[in-house]
Amino acid sequence: MIRINLLGRTRPKATRTAVPIEATLQYVLMAIALVASTGILYGHYLLMDRENKMVLAHIQKQTGEKARLEQLKLQVQNFEKQKTILQQRISVIEQLQRNRTGGQEFLDAIANTVSRTDTLWLTSVDKKGDALTINGSAGSINAVANYITQLKRSGYFQNVEIKESHQDESNKAVEIYLFSLTAQFGLPQTAAVPAPAAAPAGKTGKL
Repeated sequence: MIRINLLGRTRPKATRTAVPIEATLQYVLMAIALVASTGILYGHYLLMDRENKMVLAHIQKQTGEKARLEQLKLQVQNFEKQKTILQQRISVIEQLQRNRTGGQEFLDAIANTVSRTDTLWLTSVDKKGDALTINGSAGSINAVANYITQLKRSGYFQNVEIKESHQDESNKAVEIYLFSLTAQFGLPQTAAVPAPAAAPAGKTGKL
């Protein structure tokens, strides 16, 4: 619809309501606070996200290290089992070697001790491992004592102990003493031969 101003007056302009400056300032401050809070929260989120990733990476690293240590533990256990088996085999081989090489030396040692003692005879020698039980007869108590001395001096017999010694009553015509003793047989330790002393400097031996 077209309106015609018949009065010839100018139409008054619409008045605008003025906004107080305090309200505008409050809105601005609220906007700034909202933006700052959003920035702080976003920064905190980024920080927590980075720490979370670091923790996860550390957990993964520790998990891998644990798996590696478990594998090493299994390998060490296998090595220990193999070592035990090898040690047992070595012990058996060494024992067989000692038994093989010690048999002849044992007989020689027994024969030498008897031959060095007058009026003494052996009736039995029982050997169980390294433990010996020796039974015999002698023409006197001194012969038994001398035989014990020869056993100790030989270096092959240790812990020599007399079990019993008595006169044989079954034979009145001849004085015979029966004896029984125990000992431990072992190969003597080889003593290191000392090196000859060096001649003092500046002196030479005469031919």
